[in-house]
Amino acid sequence: MAGRSQPPRRSRRAPALLARFVTVACVFGAAGGCSDGRIPLTVYSPHGRDLLSLMEKSFEARHPRIDVRWLDMGSQDVYDRVGSEAANPQCDVWYGGPRTIFVRGAADGLLAPYRPPWAGAVPPASRDDRNLFFGAYRTAPVLVFNSAAVPAAAAPRDWDDLLDPRWQGKILIRDPLASGTMRTLFGMILARSVAATGSPDRGFAWLRRLDAQTKQYLQNPALLIQMLDRREGLITVWELTDMLWQKRRGAPLDFRFPASGTPVIDDSIGLVRGAPHPVAAKLFIDFVGSVEGQELAAREAFRLPARTDLPASRLPPWAQQVLRSMVPAEVDRGLVESHLREWMITWDRAVRGHGLTAAAGVAGAPCGKAAGLTGAAGALRSQAAGL
Repeated sequence: MAGRSQPPRRSRRAPALLARFVTVACVFGAAGGCSDGRIPLTVYSPHGRDLLSLMEKSFEARHPRIDVRWLDMGSQDVYDRVGSEAANPQCDVWYGGPRTIFVRGAADGLLAPYRPPWAGAVPPASRDDRNLFFGAYRTAPVLVFNSAAVPAAAAPRDWDDLLDPRWQGKILIRDPLASGTMRTLFGMILARSVAATGSPDRGFAWLRRLDAQTKQYLQNPALLIQMLDRREGLITVWELTDMLWQKRRGAPLDFRFPASGTPVIDDSIGLVRGAPHPVAAKLFIDFVGSVEGQELAAREAFRLPARTDLPASRLPPWAQQVLRSMVPAEVDRGLVESHLREWMITWDRAVRGHGLTAAAGVAGAPCGKAAGLTGAAGALRSQAAGL
């Protein structure tokens, strides 16, 4: 992501090299304070301009002596950047990313304990026992298709449908090494393989078949959407919130929740260890998870609150529909958190680009079901029951 060329303000997604040079300058500029006397608060986040601008303006309206300065980058990039700066932290708040990557950050000593006032409203499974991070929102991978080229009746309905020969060369995938969303999906597939067989091998076989179907892995989510818009690919798996934004802008894209279940992502937030401005950082974390902040993000930015004390009737219609439609998959989180890094290394070395040769020797039952990918309804259903 690139920051503006002027003194630190906001950043947008841009080529990686430009982003590194510009955002470094922004952050180091922020460390010195604001020329107008306000306290600079630096936030690293994968949440994108829409939500970050919304939270910036809303928070600053309540705390006019604080100047929020955000850098927008992928969740893996946030982890890498916070880690590289550990000896001299530049970031105050790590805002966004799946629980699995926050677990890694916590293990590396990148986060400091802070328990916000709203912590009790988040389910225990969505928060760290040591108060190092907490779920702020919930999201999930969904099946996406170009609705101008693929009739809804013909579009994939479950994960195994991605392996249908008719989609060969028509699937685009966000590079999972850079994407928390895709790593979450791959982690579910491999964990279910372990649960069913005692080994991830069957899950890797499924991923090889998916690789054989894949036209291209994209580093940039904006390019992924552009290629789908232009029909350079017809099918993908992507994150729920972004797809709701795409539908709002009138993109020729639609999505559905996989029938067997999807892994729900705890989109988390945490205080960076050694944050230059910890008091301001804690105020920002307080705001993000407050009733006001959660309802604002749901209403204006398609974020499903992590808080479970908000009646569904207070949520916008899109959120109520999600709660009715989404089947949360059962996933062994502990297994995923402890093995995902090594699994992704294996995927990169032995699966990426190897699918076409492996697929020639694979036949039989659908790999998704064989790997134990069938999901079951979970806690989200209980919140939807009263709708």
